This record gives sequence, C-alpha cells and structure tokens, in this order.
Amino acid sequence: MEKIILTGDRPTGKLHIGHYVGSLRRRVELQNSGLYDKIFVFEADAQALTDNIENPEKVRQNVIEVALDYLAAGLDPAKTTLFIQSQIPELCELSFYFMDLVSVSRLQRNPTVKTEVQMRGFSGESIPVGFFTYPISQAADITIFKATTVPAGEDQEPMLEQAREIVRRFNHIYGDTLVEPNILLPDNAACLRLPGTDGKAKMSKSLGNCIYLSDSADEVNKKVKTMYTDPEHLQVSDPGHLEGNTVFTYLDAFATDEQVARLTTDYQTLQEMKDHYTRGGLGDVKCKKLLMAVLQETLEPIRQRRAEYEKDIPAVYEILRKGCEVARAAACETMDQVRRAMKINYFDDRALIQEQALRFQKQ
Repeated sequence: MEKIILTGDRPTGKLHIGHYVGSLRRRVELQNSGLYDKIFVFEADAQALTDNIENPEKVRQNVIEVALDYLAAGLDPAKTTLFIQSQIPELCELSFYFMDLVSVSRLQRNPTVKTEVQMRGFSGESIPVGFFTYPISQAADITIFKATTVPAGEDQEPMLEQAREIVRRFNHIYGDTLVEPNILLPDNAACLRLPGTDGKAKMSKSLGNCIYLSDSADEVNKKVKTMYTDPEHLQVSDPGHLEGNTVFTYLDAFATDEQVARLTTDYQTLQEMKDHYTRGGLGDVKCKKLLMAVLQETLEPIRQRRAEYEKDIPAVYEILRKGCEVARAAACETMDQVRRAMKINYFDDRALIQEQALRFQKQ
C-alpha cells in the first residue's frame, strides 16, 4: 500500500505560528524525508464558506495568502501537491454518499464539532448544515486520496476517528475499497495546541491572539512583549511558575538547547533557564528577549521566501492550478472504485448491460 499524506487548512486568514508548529513544520519535514509516496496539502475553501457564506470575498482573498504561507514555509510543489478543495467536485459526490453512513446523533457527539460551534456562536437550529456535517466532508477529503496519514493537532483526533468509522462502515457494506487514515501528532508536547499570546487555550485568528508567519520582525517583537506570563511573578526575585506561562510554552515549541546556549550568556539548555525562573531571580523580560530571538531565527527565512513568491502572484496561482489537476485525477480514480463498489457505475458495467439485454429478450 502506498504511504500517502493528506492535510490542509481553511483559508480564512493568514497562517500563524500555531499552524506552523502544529502541523506545517511537520509537513515540510515529511515532504523532505522521502518516506511518503504522495503528499497532498489543500485549502478547504468550500468548508470555510459554511460559516462565511455572506463573506465569500474573505475566503477568496485568503486563498492566495495561505498559498504564500505554504510556499514560504518550505512546501515544494515538485514534491507536494497543493490544491483547492472547491476545484475537486468529486469531493461533493463522495460526501453525499457518506451522509447515508452517519447519524445526526453521532455528529452531535463529535467534540470538535461542539467546540467549533461554540467558538462561532451558533446555537440550536442556527447551525448551517454544511458546518454541522464538517466531519463527513473531512472524511471525504481524506479518503478520496487514499490518505494513510494525516498530520494534525490533537484537537482533530475526534474528526479522524469519525473518518475511520465511516471508512469501516463503507467497507463493511460495499467491500474493501477505502483506506483508514491515522493521525500523526506533533512529537513535541508543546506543539499539540499552542496557546494564544493572551494565554487563551488556543491561538485563533478570530480571537486576535496570533503571531502570523508573515508578521514583520517589529510586529513579532511587539506581540511577544505583551505576552501572558505568570501573574504571580510580580518581582524578579519571586519564584515563577511554568504551567500556563505562554512564554515558556512557546520556548518549548521553538527553542533548541543549541539556540539557548548561543543566544544567552547564562544558560546552556532551556531547562537551566526554567530552573532559574522557578527558583526566582529571573525576570520575564529576559525570557521574552530570548523568545524574540528564537522566533526571529525561525520566521526570517519564511518572510524572505514569501517576499520572493509575492513578486510573481500569477505563478503562485499556476502552482495551485496544476496541483488541482493532479488532485482531481487522483480523486476521479477513487470515485471510479467507489461507484463500482456501490454498483452505480451503470454505463461502465458492460456485464450489467448485457445481462439486462438478455433478460428482456427472454420475456
């Protein structure tokens, strides 16, 4: 069996460093590892429209922003197929068939759906059907490309489990056709769900607590200076707490011991800095200065690559167009297999046509 990766993002805004450590950085590593036969990364614009239906221009404008972030982060169109969800109509067809395999009560129990509904202020009957059935749509996105691996944060595990349930039910009814996907979580615990700069549980575009991959150096430094730390660490001499301290969570996600030793004069490892902070005598400003330096080392190459791609936007659209062609060819191949398994490939089934012809000749 081929080893295939499928993952993507909703183009509702530029990507932030939570996206980067949560899955984007890993995508680039996997792309360059040579361990996978195919890698598909897509922009879920059709899904984004489910809660932006009155503002399609927002989605339209951000498709290019996300594409630039992908390329700037290091995704290579020669190794990774970049495409746009809405340009693959077969996804709608597969979603339609999957709807027969999932109950309303099962969708209502999905923790990710519950969280997303609350974040967007939907209640009761106001939830758009398209948004409510997001797990079904996502299952189609994954399975139509026969994805074996989905790099994502832990908050997406309920969605992957629902996709596996759909695959198992489909294969049970129609025969072994689709592949069950597995989630690939970040190997750094701090990356599982990066909090916002305000200390909120999740970095979110809608909450305005993000550091974007495209932020300037000054913007990054400004946001770090105002980051949430330990509210009980009022004086430098006070013992500090690491739990819930956003600065140290970010350092865990981004900083290596090599960087700590090179960028500070007092510590050889991040753990040494943590120990000093918890026993007292280390101020938040010094910790934030280290985080600024670490983030700038990470983001500056990304900013430079983005600036180069911004010089030729038509070329970026051409990358997406070619990626859509490759993705659609793969989707069509799977849908041929799905229709055959479901016995709705009427005009391709010559045996069926001959059988029916003979049956009516005998009447």
